[in-house]
Amino acid sequence: MERIGELAAFGAAATMSTGALFFERGIRHIGVLTVNFIKVMVAFVLLTITATFSRGMPLPIDASMHTLVILSISGIVGFLITDMFLFSVYGSVGPRIAMLFMALSPPVTAVIAYIFLGETIGPRGGIGMTLVVSGILITVFAKQSGFSFLQFNKKDRQGYIFAFIACVGQSTGMVLTKAGLGDYDPIAGTQIRIFAAVIGYALVSLIYNKGEGIKKAVRSPEGLKYTLAGSVFGPYLGVALSLIAIQRISTGIVSTLMGLAPIVIIVPELLILKRKIKPMEIVGALIAVAGTAVFFT
Repeated sequence: MERIGELAAFGAAATMSTGALFFERGIRHIGVLTVNFIKVMVAFVLLTITATFSRGMPLPIDASMHTLVILSISGIVGFLITDMFLFSVYGSVGPRIAMLFMALSPPVTAVIAYIFLGETIGPRGGIGMTLVVSGILITVFAKQSGFSFLQFNKKDRQGYIFAFIACVGQSTGMVLTKAGLGDYDPIAGTQIRIFAAVIGYALVSLIYNKGEGIKKAVRSPEGLKYTLAGSVFGPYLGVALSLIAIQRISTGIVSTLMGLAPIVIIVPELLILKRKIKPMEIVGALIAVAGTAVFFT
């Protein structure tokens, strides 16, 4: 069961990395709020189809009130608040830097889980977490001339603040999901979380721009194409895999393995976007892989 959880967490990192690249392109065309709104709507439809075949039940009507409430709060925190900040970072300093700060989620998650869930991570988990986070830091900062934040402009600094807020939001949402999901079906659990976010985004969209973002999206085939692709990889496959992992291994280890996203993202950046990768980025990737190996042995 633990091995399945570890593989699911790593799979979540791979699919979310791919989704991030698609969302970055979509944001350029139709904006952060619209991309997020379409993302959760598409994901909910896909999850409903999946639940119909896997459970014989299209909607999570068998969930207890406790599960509904906690997972709904988790959805608002994880898919609405966190993703609004995170996607703003995609559109400013880019997915790579955003994922650097999301890599800080494991220690934050571990602390929150320790306080509220009583979870602990042994010495091996601590070593693995340290290696993974160190590798991610080296990889993402390899393109910078140093580690000082003074070298970045105002827009970049705002991006880092938003990224840190997103990191804390992701950690909080993960702990809430762990508390609310229990033994409940992960696909149905994701439906509850995403449906809560759909309602949230609909209200925000109506208040913010009276739905004009959706009209703009309809007139942008390119924006829709990238957003739809990202929706399949990110909130559908990625989140479903993360919930499968959460049910089987500790929250801190799930967060650490999912934190490999900045390493995994190197592959599509090389093959699809044709971006150059510096030697230190490869060194960082190797360190992170070594950290992952600690969890698998």
